Amino acid sequence: MVIKRWALRLWQSFSATGLLVGALFFAASLTPTLLPRAYPLQGALSGCSFAAGYGVGVFALWLWDYLELPKPARRAARAIKLVATVICAAIVVTFLWHASEWQNSIRAVMNLEPVDSAHPLRVGLIALLVFVLLIALARLFELSFRYSSGPLRRYVPRRVSNVIGVIVSVALFWTVANGVLFKSALHAADTSFRKFDELIEASTEKPTDPNKTGSTASLLDWEELGRAGREFIATGPSKADLSAFRMQDAMEPIRVYVGLRNAETATERAKLALEELKRVGAFDRSVLVVIMPTGTGWIDPEAMDTVEYLHGGDIASVAMQYSYLTSWLSLLVEPDYGAEAARALFSEVYSYWTTLPKETRPQFYLHGLSLGALSSQLSTELYDIIGDPFQGALWSGPPFQSQDWRRFTDGRNPGSPAWLPRFRDGSFVRFTHQENALDIPGARWGPMRIVYLQYASDPVTFFEPESFYRKPAWMNEPRGPDVSGELRWYPVVTMLQLALDMAMATITPMGYGHVYAPEHYIDAWIEVTDAKGWSEADVQRLKDFFINRR
Repeated sequence: MVIKRWALRLWQSFSATGLLVGALFFAASLTPTLLPRAYPLQGALSGCSFAAGYGVGVFALWLWDYLELPKPARRAARAIKLVATVICAAIVVTFLWHASEWQNSIRAVMNLEPVDSAHPLRVGLIALLVFVLLIALARLFELSFRYSSGPLRRYVPRRVSNVIGVIVSVALFWTVANGVLFKSALHAADTSFRKFDELIEASTEKPTDPNKTGSTASLLDWEELGRAGREFIATGPSKADLSAFRMQDAMEPIRVYVGLRNAETATERAKLALEELKRVGAFDRSVLVVIMPTGTGWIDPEAMDTVEYLHGGDIASVAMQYSYLTSWLSLLVEPDYGAEAARALFSEVYSYWTTLPKETRPQFYLHGLSLGALSSQLSTELYDIIGDPFQGALWSGPPFQSQDWRRFTDGRNPGSPAWLPRFRDGSFVRFTHQENALDIPGARWGPMRIVYLQYASDPVTFFEPESFYRKPAWMNEPRGPDVSGELRWYPVVTMLQLALDMAMATITPMGYGHVYAPEHYIDAWIEVTDAKGWSEADVQRLKDFFINRR
C-alpha cells in the first residue's frame, strides 16, 4: 500500500505536457543521423532526449501559467495526464519497434551487416535510468533554489528573491561540477594520457640510421618524442618497400618529429624541427610537407604513407607535437596550443624555405587531420605569404570550427551541396570525398592548391550547434552517398544526436565517418602535389595495394 501511494505521488509529480513532449523527443532520438549506434549509447541518448523534451514541456507549461492563460479543472487535468501517459507509452513502444530498421539504414550505406534487433527493452531501460537521474538532478536544483530564495522573500520582493535564488543555485552547481567533478576528471585524464604518451612499445625500436630523428646522431632524444612521434618515425615505407612497388630505384623518405618534451616552448620546438630538417637534408628533396598532428600527436599513416609512395620517397615531412590529450579534450582545455604550435612551426620552416633558390628548393605543402587540420589552417594568413606562396595543402576531416573551411562552404557556388561545395572557379580550393570530385571540367589550378578531403558522414566536420533550432544545409537533397535517406531534422534532438556522433566518430569502418581511407588520400595528394608519371592503371594498383594492406 505504501509503495502504491508513493508511485501514485511520483506519477502525479510529473507534468503531462512534459511527458508528451519528452516522448516525442525520445521517439526522434531513435531515428538515424550519421553513425550507427550500439544500444548502450542509444539508450543514453534517448534518455537525455526524453529529459530535454520534458524540460521543454515544463517550460511551455510555466510560460502558459505566467501569461495567466486558462487551465483545465483538476478532474480534467487528471484525465488528461492519464491519456497523455497512455499516448507516451504507445509512442515509445512504436518507435522502439522501428529502431533496428533505422539503424540498418545507416549500416547499409557503410556496408555493415544489418542488426536483427536494436535491443528495444535494453534501450528503454537505459533511457529510463538516464531520464530519472537527470530529473533527480533537476529537482535537486529546484530544491536548492527554494532554500536559497525562500528566506529572502521576507526582505525583498518575490521576483528579486527568485533571481538571487537562481544565481546562488547555478553558482553552487557550477562550483561542484567544475571544481570537483571536471577538475578531478581532467586530472585523471591528464595523468593517463601523459603516461600513455611516455609508453615505449617493443615494436618501435630506436633507429640506428643517423639520418633518422631520434638516432644517436639526432638533435632530438628518442624517449622524448612521445609515443605518437616514435611510431611516426619507426613506421612508414622504406626505400626497399618503395623500390619494390615502383619497380625502380626509390629514396628513403625523411621524417622529422619533435615531441612535446623535447623543448619547453612551441618556439623552441619549432627551431629544433628546422635544425633537424637541415641536418638530414630535407631541403634537398622535391617535396616538403609540414604536418600538424591530432591532439595526442598522432599522424594518420594512411595520409603520409600514400604521398611517400606517390613521390618515390623523394619527400621530407616534419611534425611537431603540441599536446598529449585526445583531440576533443585538447580543444576543450587548451584550444590555443594547436594554433600556437602551427604558427611557430610554419614560421620557422617557411622563413628558411624562402631564403633558398626557387629553382632548387622543395615544393612546400601543409597537411593536417581533424584538430591538426584546424591548427594547420591557422598557421598563417594569406597576406603573409602572398609574395612567395607555398604550393598547397591537404586538410582532411576539418572540424566544424574551422573558419576558412566555413567561409569556403558558406560561399559555395549556387547548386553545389554543402557536403561537397564548389568554390568559385576551383582555381584555389576544391573539395572531395569517397568519389574523386577534384577533376572539375574547365577548372585550372592557380599557384596554390588547397584540397579538403571530407566525408558527408563525418560528424566532426558537419556537427552544427545551430542544429538545435534549424536544419543544417548538408541535410538537403542531394545528400552524400554515405548518409542515410531516413535521416530527418528535429529541433534540439538532432543536435544531441550529432554531438554523440561526434564523440564516436572514429568507430566507423574505414572510408566513413572520421576514418579516412588511403585510396581517397591518393586522389587528393595527386591533385595537390601534381604527382607526375602515374597512369590510371598505376594509380589503381597503388589503391589496391593499400586496400589489401588494411
